[in-house]
Amino acid sequence: MYIRRSTRKYKGKTYTNYLLVESVHTPKGPRQRTICSLGNLAPAPAEEWSDLARRLESALRGQLPLEPSDQKFDALVETARRGRRRVIRPSSGPMMKVDTDRVEIEEARAAGAVHVGHQIWQRLGLNEILK
Repeated sequence: MYIRRSTRKYKGKTYTNYLLVESVHTPKGPRQRTICSLGNLAPAPAEEWSDLARRLESALRGQLPLEPSDQKFDALVETARRGRRRVIRPSSGPMMKVDTDRVEIEEARAAGAVHVGHQIWQRLGLNEILK
């Protein structure tokens, strides 16, 4: 999902509207379907739109947010739910209940520090420097 900016001129005045859009595959190829109108998002910087689209998509899939959401975001989620034609289900397979008290960890490995080191190595271009 992503947010698309739409502008229209009416009686010499330009109106800007933002739409929540998803890409879908059809027999004629990929198409974009408008989920709902988000109204005017002009006060928010464009860099925040992709984050907003990801948060909206997660909310529509039933994912609960880790951080508390504000009333404006909750209103956008409700608008998107009303405008959505089909419901996305997280999984169509059989569900399984997990007893978390009986889960055991074996051979745990830390990957965070290695990943950060690798990312810094790439960003600094150390491969090119050391050649």
